[in-house]
This record gives sequence, C-alpha cells and structure tokens, in this order.
Amino acid sequence: MTRPAVHLRVAAVTDAAPGVRSLELAAAPGTGPLPAAPPGGHIGVEWAPGRWNSYSLTAPSPAPDRWHVSVARRPDSRGGSVWAHGLAPGDAVVATTPRSSFPPVDTARHHLLVAGGIGVTAVLSHARWHAFWGNPFTVLTVHRPGPAPHRDELRALCGDRLVEATGRVEAHTALERLLTTAPFGSHVHTCGPPGLIAAAARTARAAHWVDARIHAEAFVPEPGPGTPFRAVLRRSGRTVEVGARETLLDAVHRAGVAAPAMCRRGVCGECVTPVVDGRVEHRDTVLTADERADRMALCVSRAAGTALELDL
Repeated sequence: MTRPAVHLRVAAVTDAAPGVRSLELAAAPGTGPLPAAPPGGHIGVEWAPGRWNSYSLTAPSPAPDRWHVSVARRPDSRGGSVWAHGLAPGDAVVATTPRSSFPPVDTARHHLLVAGGIGVTAVLSHARWHAFWGNPFTVLTVHRPGPAPHRDELRALCGDRLVEATGRVEAHTALERLLTTAPFGSHVHTCGPPGLIAAAARTARAAHWVDARIHAEAFVPEPGPGTPFRAVLRRSGRTVEVGARETLLDAVHRAGVAAPAMCRRGVCGECVTPVVDGRVEHRDTVLTADERADRMALCVSRAAGTALELDL
C-alpha cells in the first residue's frame, strides 16, 4: 500500500442482502474531513497487518462526511470478507485514500451501466453521480432470483431507467436490446464477474461499438496455479524462485523485498511493476494492451517462460 492511510471508525452496519454487509465509515475523531470520493472509486482496507482488500465506494462525493462500502462474504476468502462482516459500530478501520480506475466518461452521450452480483457497488456510485448531474443513463443489473444488494436504492434512484435480469438468457436479451438501441456516442461500463464482462463486450462489438466506448472492472476469484519460474529483481539484487501455487507478489515479499499490494486479484493496479526482460502471462484486468508491453501485475500474472527480470 503506497497511498496515505486514512483512519476511520465504523458508524453503522446494515445488511444490503443475505451475505452482503454494508459499512458506513466516518473519519476517526481528530483526523479531519475525508478526502473526496470519485465516481467508480475504491478504497483499500487493511483487514490484517499488511493485508489489504479493495472495496468500491457506493456513493461519490466531492466533500463526503461518510464513506460507504458493501462487502460480500466469500467462501474462498483469505479472511478479508470474514473480518469485514465481523465489524461493529465504533470499531477502528484503516483505509487508503480513494482512487478510481473505473471513472465515467464526461463526454458520453448516454451512459449504460451493467452490474453483476456485488459489482453493483461501483455501478451504484456511477448511477448516483449521473442522477445528481442530470446525465442520461440506464442501469442493467444481473443477479440470481431472490434478494439482491442495493436493489431498493437503485429502484428509487433510477425508476424506469433500471432494467433487472435474472439468469443468462434474460441478461443476454437485455444486453442485446440496450446495446443495439443506445444512441451513437454512448459508453458502457460493466462491473461484475468475467463472464458478464465478456458477454457485454462481445455484444457491444457485434453492434459495432468501438473498444474506446467499452469499459469494465472485474470481480474475480483468486488466481489459479501456474508453471514455476525464476524472477530476477534488478534494483534489489535478488533472485527468487516462484512456485506453481505461489504468486510472484508472495515470492517477492518472502524474499524481503518491498512491493505495494492491495486487491491480490489483478483489478486495482497497486502492484503493477515494470518488466525489464522476459515474456509475461498476463492475468490482470487493469492494464491496457499498450501497458502490458513493459509492465505486469505481480499479484496474478506470471512468466510465460522460465524467467523474468523486473525493475524492482
């Protein structure tokens, strides 16, 4: 974590849906006002010493007195979501300042926002921003039958601008209709699992959308195993062996070399590091094609061969 720390207190705890806990976070006494929260922004939260998770803020504001996040309890969690679900009013929380890698496009003629599952958190932030400024927008939520997080808030906020789909067939039908009828100059922002992101992008391209108008932020599981490789850390003068079930980030930390980290899912960009030599198997969702030419996300990506050399 390289961003300044923000000291918070839990002001309120509610359940947004079964298995989804919403936290209202206020500045700790004596620490001053909270930094501005951009639409589509996220904060890092320290859930154990040196361990950080990234959570989307559900409400943007240039001068907030509260931050709001919603956390889904994950069965495959390393502990962060379990820790968040155990918080109570008054508990201390350390977070980073907000950053947005998923901002709206001010020049868009129309904003199509697509949310899958807990990806609704980032989309809710966008929707609130557009509603405040009077921008034209439509929200599509895709979720399982039954309760869904922030459904009531979105229905009240969006009215007939909200489209709800349960299951793949309904989602595909809604995506096709919305993307083929959107006015020229529209932008689509999708936040959710990789399958939904791929479906939205595929449908948009079939409707002749250019990639510059297709945006996404993924919620992904922990990376799977890969082939062992060697990493040479040029500035540190170290060489580390990375095991099949070990991430490059964990191997670097095991060697005692400092490297920033937060999400450990390849979605926030905190651990992106320049690559000096070697081919990379990119597994992140944050770097562009041009950026992948000479950098990588340490938390998920691996060598495509037997060795890499990093500027670290």
